[in-house]
Amino acid sequence: MSGLLANKIAVITGAASGIGLATVELFVESGARIVAADLQVAAGHALEGRFPGKVVFAECDVAQPETIKRAIDRAAAAFGGLDILFSNAGAIGSLAGVADWNQAAWDATHALLLRSVVAGASYAVPHMKARGGGSIINTSSVSALQAGYAPLAYSVAKAGVLHFTRLAAAELSAHRIRINALVPGFIATDIFGGIFGLDQAGARQMAQQVAQRSGTTNPMGRSGQPRDIAEAALFLASDAAGFVTGTALTVDGGLTIGPRHSWDLKTPGPLSDVMGLPPEQIRAMRKVRPI
Repeated sequence: MSGLLANKIAVITGAASGIGLATVELFVESGARIVAADLQVAAGHALEGRFPGKVVFAECDVAQPETIKRAIDRAAAAFGGLDILFSNAGAIGSLAGVADWNQAAWDATHALLLRSVVAGASYAVPHMKARGGGSIINTSSVSALQAGYAPLAYSVAKAGVLHFTRLAAAELSAHRIRINALVPGFIATDIFGGIFGLDQAGARQMAQQVAQRSGTTNPMGRSGQPRDIAEAALFLASDAAGFVTGTALTVDGGLTIGPRHSWDLKTPGPLSDVMGLPPEQIRAMRKVRPI
């Protein structure tokens, strides 16, 4: 895919680790010049050093909208414009449910995960209009689709990202600005460490555990990697997706295609439950009486 983003200028938030880092690496391979926006200053400068002339680091806390604007404006100052915005930065946020809801924690989570996406798109518009169009990509989550994958505040924010993406796509199409969302499943990144308040070393170790175990949770039988999401982001960022806007691309190894029994024949499902039969007997009956 070398050259797919030749002469393109991108801003990627959360660029110093996980999905953001994998996307920086892939976008550079594909010819883009990038402003890597992140809170991790040392890692951000190291990334800038890896790709001199191709990556510029901008310290950015996406919960503070003015820092998003500075990162986007930096792209115009450093490289001459903006073609791609990947609003990817995030963390797990509040773990509270409905019964123990806390306003401050809820607001902080939504500032990080939802308000930042809206702000980024808004700040990107004038730069993209000046270039004759562009591509905005927002990171949502399978937790936006159904219960059971993440805490309440995170899940609601990610659902908001999906709906905002559709609304913004309708509004921005007149300016040839495409906007789409990615819907990752369980991807082996440091985000899981945030659930337990782990430091970076502990979070990386947990990410390795997720990589080892999550292959059993989806039909594809392997763990999701940051590169999987980066590849999807590359498609949406490129002219190959020139007729794609307002959509959500789910990249989850089939996690959300149905309950486990729909793809794992060893797992009991409703049919075996109501008939009082084990899954293997149901399978045997199908062989005896094929349709």
